[in-house]
Amino acid sequence: MTRGAIYPAIAVIAALAVCAVILLVMGLDPVLAYQKLFQGAFGSKNAISETLTHAIPLLLCALSFAVGVQGGLINLGATGQLYIGALAGGAVGIYLHLPPILHIPLILVVGFIAGGAYGLLIAFLKNRFGVSELISTIMMNYVAIYLLNYLVTGPMKDTSSANNLPQSALIATTAKLSIILPGTRLHAGLYLAIAALLFYYLFFYKTPLGYQIRVGGLNPDAAHYAGFSIEKNNYVTMFLAGGFAGLAGCVQIMSVQSRLIHAFAKELGFSGVAVALLGNNTPLGIAISSILFAGLDGGAAKMQTLAKVPNAVVYMLQGIILMFVVGQEMFNLFHRRQRRAGIKKEAAT
Repeated sequence: MTRGAIYPAIAVIAALAVCAVILLVMGLDPVLAYQKLFQGAFGSKNAISETLTHAIPLLLCALSFAVGVQGGLINLGATGQLYIGALAGGAVGIYLHLPPILHIPLILVVGFIAGGAYGLLIAFLKNRFGVSELISTIMMNYVAIYLLNYLVTGPMKDTSSANNLPQSALIATTAKLSIILPGTRLHAGLYLAIAALLFYYLFFYKTPLGYQIRVGGLNPDAAHYAGFSIEKNNYVTMFLAGGFAGLAGCVQIMSVQSRLIHAFAKELGFSGVAVALLGNNTPLGIAISSILFAGLDGGAAKMQTLAKVPNAVVYMLQGIILMFVVGQEMFNLFHRRQRRAGIKKEAAT
């Protein structure tokens, strides 16, 4: 087991231990709570299918953040990019009627391009005006959220519905992803998530452009000295990051949601950040951590019902895991700075 895999595993175990102590202080049984949590996440065919179904958009949002990290950018705009991809892909699914063999790929391509284009705006602001992507991505999240809210209450609202809810019409049946496990909600988006992971690995670790982006992310000065274009890398990075988030939005609309609804994605974008950090931005780590976080969310209801433990404990557990992971990263950063300072001091001497 590599060092990069040991730290996240320790973080999870330590978080479980801390939560167990908190549950004991609250007068609750941590063993029973964790048992029911595991059963709710992985205890049956339906539980496993629900966990995997929820893990699909989480994984794609995690890839959105991880792509940014590879290029030295902090993409906190997966939520906005997800909504833009869902809007564009949802419009194709609602207003166009094509055979499934054409309809489904077209929605995914349109959603990827729309999310990627929204990411390109972030890269343009950074390249042209030096705007921090931390600020611009968060601000543009709200632009996308309120744009979707306006459309589902106005131009795209389903006027045929008697309940008058802020939602669009259903997408065409030819646009829905097929179920791959009968009797469950697990859909073909799982194959798309696996393909996205494979693309992420091959692009960043097996192609010259991916190598250039990683070099620029690790050391912009070295990349500039080598003749790599930082601005070009920023554009490619943010297009791919936005594209993955746009795919997450399309997958939700083509499977679970079947229509555009106000705030349908909830905190998927920011949950993807936690998943990527726990997975150390590696393909295998992201796959495992997305299943873990999806399982925690899926098992929360059963834990609350059978163990009488509030489901908020799950969010506390996720937060503690993230604190341990971020704490380790801060320690590494401090250690690297001390080492660089020591090297400079020796050189000066």
